[in-house]
Formats: sequence, structure tokens, C-alpha cells
Amino acid sequence: MTRKVEFFDTSLRDGEQTPGVNFSIKEKVAIAKQLEKWGISVIEAGFPAASPDSFAAVQEIAKVITKASVTGLARSVKSDIDACYEALKDAKYPQIHVFIATSPIHREFKLKKSKEEILEAVKEHVSYARSKFDIVEFSPEDATRTELDFLFQVVQTAVDAGATYINIPDTVGFTTPEEFANIFDYLVANVTSDHKVVFGVHCHDDLGMATANTLTAIKHGAGRVQGTINGIGERAGNVALEEVAVALEIRQDYYQVETDIVLNETINTSELVSRYSGIPIPKNKAVVGGNAFSHESGIHQDGVLKNPLTYEIITPELVGVKSNSLPLGKLSGRHAFVEKLHELGLEFTEEDIKPLFAKFKSLADKKHEITDADIRALVAGTAVENPEGFQFNDLRLTTNADETITAAVSLRNEEGEVLEFLANGQGSVEAIFNAIDKFFNQTVRLTSYNIDAVTDGIDAQARVLVSVENVDTDTIFNASGLDFDVLKASAIAYINANTLVQKENAGEMGRAVSYRDLPQA
Repeated sequence: MTRKVEFFDTSLRDGEQTPGVNFSIKEKVAIAKQLEKWGISVIEAGFPAASPDSFAAVQEIAKVITKASVTGLARSVKSDIDACYEALKDAKYPQIHVFIATSPIHREFKLKKSKEEILEAVKEHVSYARSKFDIVEFSPEDATRTELDFLFQVVQTAVDAGATYINIPDTVGFTTPEEFANIFDYLVANVTSDHKVVFGVHCHDDLGMATANTLTAIKHGAGRVQGTINGIGERAGNVALEEVAVALEIRQDYYQVETDIVLNETINTSELVSRYSGIPIPKNKAVVGGNAFSHESGIHQDGVLKNPLTYEIITPELVGVKSNSLPLGKLSGRHAFVEKLHELGLEFTEEDIKPLFAKFKSLADKKHEITDADIRALVAGTAVENPEGFQFNDLRLTTNADETITAAVSLRNEEGEVLEFLANGQGSVEAIFNAIDKFFNQTVRLTSYNIDAVTDGIDAQARVLVSVENVDTDTIFNASGLDFDVLKASAIAYINANTLVQKENAGEMGRAVSYRDLPQA
């Protein structure tokens, strides 16, 4: 018998705890809208008590999401629960996610609480949450390192207090499929309730088993799965929801469950999150990686040509890759461009068309064929203008007699005022970044620099991804830049990163913190 599995996305909360990931509120809203379009049942919009920025983001997402439920995270602290309630007042389908750590190591070193105190805290705060929300999800943090008998006590206490969803987190990616199966079998068989209770699962990928553990939990009774897009998250990341969704589709014969996920929106969702997080998708990433549907081996190529099913269990079309999609060119008009946006399922309004089409024509002057990936990158880059104030205008490079490079970088503000700064470097990128450093006059350290081609070929657009550290605060920021010219893309990325540092230094941005760092109330 087929049963329903809900998808719960925490890219905007747990995913943002990835070092360097700092979504703006506009970016979070754009991602939330795409998650809803993808078919996510519940969007964990953030941790309202963490900072004013987090609260505002949850509040804004709650206002615009109409189909999915919106939830916020709360410690077992009344002020956290109150913050969730206030942030979610405008949500059409509000929920709350309450947690407390339960494992021996967390009880002893983090919480400094006994088992009895933990149980009392669960009872008190789940009950309090239930008085404010119809749907309460409870998580025993580090459940897989918690004694099974105590884990049962905690879960039963939460259920008795009114929890409607019980999420079992593998917080540090510790468990194995066999162990997880035993945990779910035991809890499903022994937890009793006078109301409907749905078990959920939340896996991290520290040992590379997040997808396997999640699928095992589903097989053994989990009706809700938590994860992130592209598997972003702290340390090795969370389970990649797109992998779970496609696995459940491909192996319907085994799992016998259904979901609301719109699989052909998978690529759009994955690329949007990659763009805004500044984390590139590895070429060999399952389901959404650039090599997912390429076959280098001669034997494989021969088999695929004769019958794709010989080596291809996932078709490109399943996840939204149009293998027979016609590229656009410099002679393509406005109508063809709009039709392409419709074909790719990209969101836009009438007022978006003019600037989007102008950027398309500018790109078409430089590139012979514009592919679907080019269009997605163009739309994602236009949909949210994250940096405010000065933005990249132009650059010039000069080679000096001593073989150093002089970069002249100009920046333009919203009023059209242009400032230019010059600096030398041993290479082009170093000179460009030195010039930008002169403009911002703040202490940053470049921690990573990567170039990613949006498409194949010599005329590919370049996406440059940088990570910088604000030396004064130790905060890492990711940023990206997109341009036909890789050096201009580098300048844009570095300016965007420095803008984020500037905002933090000016107090315009709440420090991104993990819930583990917050003081216990």
C-alpha cells in the first residue's frame, strides 16, 4: 500500500549554517518561493530567536508562501517559542519545530542537565508550544547517540505533551542504516498516542550515509524527511533532498511511497540555491551534477545509444534538464526569449522582462549560442540584487615593464557616481582584488577562489565563487560573480563579498550563529 511522505526543507536554516553562506532576506524569499514550486510541504524559514535578521526573514517568508507550511526553530525555551509565534503570525499554515539535546555527551557537557530535567523541559515546552501552534514538531537532538530506552521516554513525553511530529535527527551523521532501522522499528512499535503522530528523519552526512540512512528511515516508518537542497549544511552537510526525492521515484517498487515533489523543477531549485549560497555543485554530484547524464566510456556510450535504460536510470527530463531544448542566439527576439523562460519554468513578472531581455541581448552579442544553463544563470543573477551601494562598473589592465599588472577598477553607485581605484599585483586577479581592497578599506582575507563554467565550450559564461574572511569578526562570506569575462566575474564576486563584510561591520547584518552557540535560557 502506497503512503505519503512529506518533504521538509531546512536549506534556509540548517543550510545557512554552512560556513560562508549568508542569504539575504530577498534571497531567502526567492528560495522559499522556488521550494514551494518544487513541492516542499514544510519550509523551515529560520531560527527567529537567533537575530533580528533571522526573525525578519521568517516573517517575510510567512507572508508570501501560500501552499506550503512555514515553520521556525526553537530551543526548549519559552522566549524562543514566543519569537516563533510572533514571526509566523502571518503564515497561512504555521508550524513550530522545538528541540532539546538528549545524548549523554550533550547532557553532560552542553546542557549540564539530568535525564529527569530533560524530560521535564520537554513536557513544559512542548505543551507551551502546543498552546500556540496546532502543529508542533519535536526533535531530540543527537537522537542516534542517545540510549534507546531514554530516547523512547523523551519521545513519549513529547507526544503526551501534544507533539504531532517526532523528528529523529542523526545530528552528527553517526548512525548506520541498520542501526537507524532498529531505532525506528522500536519507536514506531512502542510509542502510543491519542492523536496522530508522524515520525520524521533528519540526517547529516559526516560518514557519507545521509541518503542511505534517510531512505532506511522512510522504509521503516518515517513519514516526513528533513534535508537541504544540494546537501548544504554544517560540516559535511545535510541529506540532499533531491537525491531522496529521485530515489523514491526511481525505486517506487521498493519504497512504495509517494511525494508532492515536482521533479522537473529539481534543476531550477538546485541551481538557484547554488547561486545564492556560493557553493558550486560538484560535477559528479548525484542527480544534479554536470556529469549525471554524461557517459565517457565507449561501452556505456554504445549502450546508451542503443537503449538509454542500459546505463541511464535517471533521464535528464525527469529532473528538468531539457536534452532537446533549442538554444537561443543573437537574432532571437523578445517572444522567443519569453517562450524560453516559460519552457524552463522560470518565475518572472512583466516588469522583469525588459531588464532580463536587455541582459540577454548583451550576452548574445558575445556568445554564439545561449543555452538553458546560461538563461538560468542570467535569471538567478537578476532576480535578486543582493549588494547595495557601489557595484562593479568596469576594469582595465596594464602590463608593466617589471611584468607586474596594474588594475584600474571602477565602481558605480545607485546615483551613477563612478569612482576608480588603481593597484598593482603579480597577476591580473591579485591586482584587481588589491584595487577593490583600496576602495573598501577593510581587513579581509581571501580563503577560496574558484571558477565554474556555466556551460561547456570556449564561449562559456564564467561564474567565479569566492570566500572571504572578515578578519575583525572571523566571519566567512561566500559570494559569486557572473560574466562572460572571467576577470570581470572575479571583480564582481570580490566586490559582492566585500559588500557583505561592510554590512556586517556597519551592524546591518546579524551575525550568523549556530543554535549550539546561543546561551541556554
